[in-house]
Amino acid sequence: MPRIILTGDRPTGRLHIGHYVGSLRPRVQLQNSGEFDKILIMIADAQALTDNADHPEKVRQNIMEVALDYLSVGIDPKIATIFIQSQIAELTELTFYYMNLVTVSRVQRNPTVKAEIQMRNFEASIPVGFFTYPISQASDITAFKATDVPVGEDQKPMLEQTSEIVHKFNSIYGDVLVDPNIILPKNDACLRLPGTDGKAKMSKSLGNCIYLSDSEADIKAKVMSMFTDPNHLKVSDPGNLDGNTVFTYLDAFCNDEHFEKYLPEYKNLDELKAHYQRGGLGDMKVKKFLNSIIQAELEPIRNRRKEFEGNIDYVYNILKEGCAKARDIASQTLKEVKSAMKLNFFDNSEYLDELHKRFGK
Repeated sequence: MPRIILTGDRPTGRLHIGHYVGSLRPRVQLQNSGEFDKILIMIADAQALTDNADHPEKVRQNIMEVALDYLSVGIDPKIATIFIQSQIAELTELTFYYMNLVTVSRVQRNPTVKAEIQMRNFEASIPVGFFTYPISQASDITAFKATDVPVGEDQKPMLEQTSEIVHKFNSIYGDVLVDPNIILPKNDACLRLPGTDGKAKMSKSLGNCIYLSDSEADIKAKVMSMFTDPNHLKVSDPGNLDGNTVFTYLDAFCNDEHFEKYLPEYKNLDELKAHYQRGGLGDMKVKKFLNSIIQAELEPIRNRRKEFEGNIDYVYNILKEGCAKARDIASQTLKEVKSAMKLNFFDNSEYLDELHKRFGK
């Protein structure tokens, strides 16, 4: 069986370093590993509309922003197929069929759905499209027969529900759909990078994101104002690492080579942490070190983005061609699904033969 990756992002804004360490950087590594036969990356605009239906222009404008971020971090359109979800009508039809395999109570028990509903303060006013998001995601994954799906820890319940749908469908209609394997980030700090203010989630509205396209000055300002240990008032005070955003970011970005280049008095992060915990190391010094690391990481990404911004026709055509490729794949899967469900009335003479037997010639 060919190994196929499907992954993607909702186009609700520019992508930030939480996306980068959690999904984009590992995505590029998987792309370049040579272990996969197909890599499909979806800009999930239809999913974004489930809680942005009143502002479609917001979603439309951000499709190109996300595409530019993809290319700037190293997604190669010669290897990976980048496409826009709403342009693949087959996904909607598959979602409709899968809805019959899932109960309302099962969706209500999905931890990710419950958390997202609470976060958005939907209460009883939950859009049906948003509520059925796990079913739509199952459609996205199975349409391309993805064997591997890289996601964050919070998306595990969604993949579990996809597996349930796959098993239910295959048990009723035969082995058509592929049960996907989840790929989680290997670095625990990358599972969910907190906002610069220490909040659990990066949010544009909270202003606690470092965007991949931020300027050097903006990055520095955000790093230098980053949340640390509120009780670490003097350099001599022992510092606490728990909930200390600066050290969480260092866990996600830092390696031993960075010390040799930017902070040679320490060999590695363990030494830096130990000094901070026993006292005698100021927050400002650690923040300057983190700023150097992030600037070095994001500068080439920012420069590549500017190059692609100067050639929008090229990026536009990447999306257009990617949608055509994705549509061909999803169309074939839908054909197989409808055949298994006996909904292929006019593909061959089978249905007519059944009618002849039933009613006579």
